[in-house]
Amino acid sequence: MSTVLETEEHQALRAAVAALGKRYGRDYMTSVVRDGAHPRELWTEAAKLGYLGVNLPEEYGGGGSGMAELSIVLEELGAAGSPLLMMVVSPAICGTVIARFGTEAQKQQWLPGLADGSLTMAFGITEPDAGSNSHRITTTARKDGEDWLLTGRKVFVSGVDIADATLIVGRTEDARSGRLKPCLFIVPRDAPGFGRSQIDMELQAPEKQFELVLDDVRLPADALVGDEDAGLLQLFAGLNPERIMTAAFGIGMGRYALARAVEYAKTRQVWKDPIGSHQAIAHPLAQAHIELELARLMMQKAARLYDDGDDIGAGEAANMAKYAAGEACVKAVDQAVHTLGGNGLTREYGLASLITAARVARIAPVSREMILNYVSHQSLGLPKSY
Repeated sequence: MSTVLETEEHQALRAAVAALGKRYGRDYMTSVVRDGAHPRELWTEAAKLGYLGVNLPEEYGGGGSGMAELSIVLEELGAAGSPLLMMVVSPAICGTVIARFGTEAQKQQWLPGLADGSLTMAFGITEPDAGSNSHRITTTARKDGEDWLLTGRKVFVSGVDIADATLIVGRTEDARSGRLKPCLFIVPRDAPGFGRSQIDMELQAPEKQFELVLDDVRLPADALVGDEDAGLLQLFAGLNPERIMTAAFGIGMGRYALARAVEYAKTRQVWKDPIGSHQAIAHPLAQAHIELELARLMMQKAARLYDDGDDIGAGEAANMAKYAAGEACVKAVDQAVHTLGGNGLTREYGLASLITAARVARIAPVSREMILNYVSHQSLGLPKSY
């Protein structure tokens, strides 16, 4: 893919991460899934090379760069067939929120570990009854002396089994208005009352999904991240990186599938020429390539705006990037499988499992329909239907 819009440093980072990804690749990730394990070796090596914490502040052991760099890392690992989903959660969401809004003590406790991969943090926002409507979140925190008591349920939380803590989105009551407002709490894995159960997923991925139950989980005052009154600002400081990284995840996966299909179309011969010479095969692959490139451009724009501190501009671009990448990823995977025909459904070629995986970029962390709602209201100024 063309990288002319990127700096030499970005191109060098891309090449270095691609080389790392190639050493592991799709076979490694498939074997990890088959064994019910986690990609610890790749996670550890990526961390040692400074890739996991490239977006975190230098004074806390990070690379001092931003989402532009972190998204390159995830995209290239994905393009090699070995994406690390927890990168979306641990350094991008949790690391960013703590770096921007955490106390000095919170930064010192968490950021060096998140940067070097020795600590991992999960992120819990979705609830069984709220779905994409974050205004219906019912997980609430109430004061008990100096402590907080957190009660509620979360669902589809990735990697809780390996995370040292989970950043939970709850709500506290505003003493003045009585209204509930969002707040973020760091909940250690072994906190009493913090229960988890694994969700049985058809999705083949090393990262497990969990439902969480918080039953009067007692947390110290310093479990609260940021200002109790900042609410949405702090929440969206984490959600914009999440969307940018989900776009990177989708673009990487789409590139991987497309590359496999192109390789096959160049060599597979049924008549006198390789099947890639036929426009019915070539044109859909060319379209998939174009759409992945376009999605990447929007992702780069979103990352640049976010890194420049334009949260509002980044919000629009990050949503658009996530939407574009989700669509491009699904189409690329579908066309890749179709190009291989029956072989596209075999375990040998390893594309069929991506049919399910590709849908993740359309559904999570927010559905494409909710992104279209956002663009309708925020970008076009159309009235809300809800």
